[in-house]
Amino acid sequence: MKKISVLGMLMLTACVTINIYFPAAAAEKVADEIIKDIQDNARQKPQPKLEPKSERSDVQTSFYKIIDQAINFAISPAQAAEADLSIDSAEIRQLTASMEKRFSSLQGFYAAGAIGIKADGFLAVRDAASVPLKDRNQVNKLVAGENADRQALYQAIANANGHPEWVTQIKSTFAARWISNAQSGWWYQASGAWKQK
Repeated sequence: MKKISVLGMLMLTACVTINIYFPAAAAEKVADEIIKDIQDNARQKPQPKLEPKSERSDVQTSFYKIIDQAINFAISPAQAAEADLSIDSAEIRQLTASMEKRFSSLQGFYAAGAIGIKADGFLAVRDAASVPLKDRNQVNKLVAGENADRQALYQAIANANGHPEWVTQIKSTFAARWISNAQSGWWYQASGAWKQK
């Protein structure tokens, strides 16, 4: 009788563990999606020719929705929930919009090597001497604003998924993905040293 109850408790514990397990692969996918949206949307906004692309985006969105529905039909909701990470909340949309807007201002400083991505995924002024004196205050404000939004984004994603304790893992995942998605010529930190991509 004791063996059965111990086995039952172990199975129950295993089920609970699965439900709170951090979905690392889903977090990487979400991080890539957010980072690419921030960088791509900021580059596309100054260009006035959005009409043809908009139509294609609607077709692509519809296509992805159909595929998503088919996957949800084929995979049980319990399995789908295990590998999904929600990024749909008002706070997340507000933070990503703020980051998109700021990215166009940061882009020149990335390209000039004035700022870089630290190993923890936050920005740092890497070479203040390369920034004209009149722009240094602006660069510092941009970097501080970006870092504050990144930290708030990680917490917002954790909160949107009902697991505020995931914030450290989300931050760590994003740190790797910011560096991975850095454009050619940008600087990033690895093993305590600055390197150019």
